[in-house]
Amino acid sequence: MSVESGGARPRTAYAGFAAFGAFWGVWGASVPAIRAQAELGDGQLGTALLFIGAGALPAMLVTGRAVDRWGLRVAALLLVTLGAAGTLVAVAGRDLWSLSAGLALLGASSGAADVAINAAAGSAERASGRPVITRAHGTFSALVVVGSLSAGLLGALGAPVVVPFLLVAVAATGAALGVVADARGAPVAAGAVRGGERYRDEAGRSGGRGTRLFPLLVVGGLGALAFAVENAHQSWGAVYLADVADAGPALASAGPAVFAAVVALTRFAAGALGSRHATTVLVSGAATAAAGTLLVSGARSVPVVLLGLALAAAGTAVLFPMLMGVVAAQVGEAARGRATSVVSTVAYLGFLAGPGYVGRWAEATGLSGAMAAVAALAAALAALSWPALRSAARTGSWWDPGDLSPAKQASGRTP
Repeated sequence: MSVESGGARPRTAYAGFAAFGAFWGVWGASVPAIRAQAELGDGQLGTALLFIGAGALPAMLVTGRAVDRWGLRVAALLLVTLGAAGTLVAVAGRDLWSLSAGLALLGASSGAADVAINAAAGSAERASGRPVITRAHGTFSALVVVGSLSAGLLGALGAPVVVPFLLVAVAATGAALGVVADARGAPVAAGAVRGGERYRDEAGRSGGRGTRLFPLLVVGGLGALAFAVENAHQSWGAVYLADVADAGPALASAGPAVFAAVVALTRFAAGALGSRHATTVLVSGAATAAAGTLLVSGARSVPVVLLGLALAAAGTAVLFPMLMGVVAAQVGEAARGRATSVVSTVAYLGFLAGPGYVGRWAEATGLSGAMAAVAALAAALAALSWPALRSAARTGSWWDPGDLSPAKQASGRTP
């Protein structure tokens, strides 16, 4: 199938998400070594990690406009910057202050790259008519697993902590070169914003200053709930296995691996759904995540906890990609970067809040009670998805949750 003028190619999105996933897989596996290198305690490490979010949020807010103005080249530059930032942290993170400064830069690079590659995936999905977004997120999850295992193997072989980051930097540069090559064949969309002027895209819709915030904030809020549930499991799954199910270190580490692997498999399997059944997928995915999380909260044995984590992973896997698919179906190239920036930034607040949410509930009720509180977030998402999207549709904005047909996605017409 041909790609519309101004649209990204699917391979561009996949390359970007692959590099992004490999980086975060390496990072997750390298945190203990970086903590030891910087000679930090757990509390100091927690403080340093806050700088990732502090750097990411402002960068995510401003990246969308750059994407709308300069297109895919922004994504290429940010992938290279992310690889370089990771290498810098691995080399220069020798104490609390140097590590914190490096993590602020890393967070800014990561947040900006996140917006850029999601915008590229949305552009590719709309331009090609293929279900790119969910599969791109599946590629990310799969490469997280690969990157994590590779970094762990290199560490076991005695390689310095910087080695896996250097390898990821090389891979990110290769992905960036591919993105640049595709960018040469992707002319600026008809609705691009130049010099603050407003143009119309290929569907005749107004871009630029006319972009409405309300539907984007609604989608971002739903994404925040989804990310809060997802990161709660990613951050606390191993701890729950160790503290509640009495798992040893090896079994406890299987929790995040099982979660990430099921997320990847589910995203590849559900990729063909696109956004045609957005509300149904969101409600069923959130309900599945709630059920799996409740199973975890009541479990005391390793197999049952892992089963609950797998169910929760399968449910959360489809949530944010589907929300991005809804936006991609109705936002033209003229405002895609800014729309992605708003949705991603609001959703990222949930990603940051999820682990702390569990920690606060754990102090009050124990980890089992905290998992029940996470299940309540997933249940709230299931209950809110349909009325929230309907409310956004009533503003006369970009979509009708009940009619996201392929023809409408292809034409880009508003209801």
